[in-house]
Amino acid sequence: MVNANNLLAVSNLKTYFAIKKGLLRRTVGYVKAVDGISFSIEKGQTLGLVGESGCGKTTVARSIIRLVPATAGQVIFEQTNVLSADRKRLGKLRRDISLIFQDPFSSLNPRMTVGNIVGEPLKVQKGLAGSELTEKVAALLSKVGLSPDHINSYPHEFSGGQRQRIGVARALVLEPKLVICDEPVSALDVSIQSQILNLLKDLQEDFGLTYLFIAHDLAVVEFFCDVVAVMYMGRIVELAAAEELYENPLHPYTRILMSAIPRVEPTLRGQRIPSAGEVPSALNPPSGCAFAQRCPLVEQVCLKQMPILEEKGGYKEHFVACWKCQ
Repeated sequence: MVNANNLLAVSNLKTYFAIKKGLLRRTVGYVKAVDGISFSIEKGQTLGLVGESGCGKTTVARSIIRLVPATAGQVIFEQTNVLSADRKRLGKLRRDISLIFQDPFSSLNPRMTVGNIVGEPLKVQKGLAGSELTEKVAALLSKVGLSPDHINSYPHEFSGGQRQRIGVARALVLEPKLVICDEPVSALDVSIQSQILNLLKDLQEDFGLTYLFIAHDLAVVEFFCDVVAVMYMGRIVELAAAEELYENPLHPYTRILMSAIPRVEPTLRGQRIPSAGEVPSALNPPSGCAFAQRCPLVEQVCLKQMPILEEKGGYKEHFVACWKCQ
């Protein structure tokens, strides 16, 4: 999982949110949104982080760039630990790590023009102004499929897909090395989703980008990602190359997710695997494997001991956290 080509290496990342009660606001517990996950992304690679809503995917993204404080762990970006970087160093790191938000409507300031939205990072980080700034913004708008004439328009004048293109332009304006895509197409129509995904693929080739792609739609991840990590209740339960994972899912949770992917061709449709029970409360997680209460393969060891993410015999670089998977 770790090699010299890694652009980003996340090790044992934990992000807990304190639960406070009473007049004195004493801490009475923690919500373990991210509970000790590790993964790495090579330069030019796309890693997909998938799972049900509420499993901690977005918290991982925001912890990596320190929009929310991590409780423990390391985030190594080009030999620098992002979590321990001082303010000056963090400012430089954020030139190389950018974020595309999920909602193209609320992520754009309605009082700013497109030119100001896209150009603001250049003003703050590089001090550009005047015609030089305008030319840079206009060129980038053309690159993402918008007209340079839109530079003086406001967000309300655009459709959802066009707004997300503006968000993509803003994320790329500082020429980052790593782009974190936080469900960038989930709020868009299906036809527009394909346009944005193809745009992101083209930009990856043109700019040599590395992506951390967060999604809950496994069909999108299958198309877009090189490596896939499956999350459940703050932990990674399976990690493998995309082709390997989709051909041979090992974890019961992954199999349930895979069976829910809609297929157009009848020959590709598999039997739907029903999901029993409800997701346990994050305020009071169960002991042992968090998926045990919903798992069709559950045994006593699953209820008592938390499985570790380890490579399973016979499957190269296929990591699974399950007592029953071999």
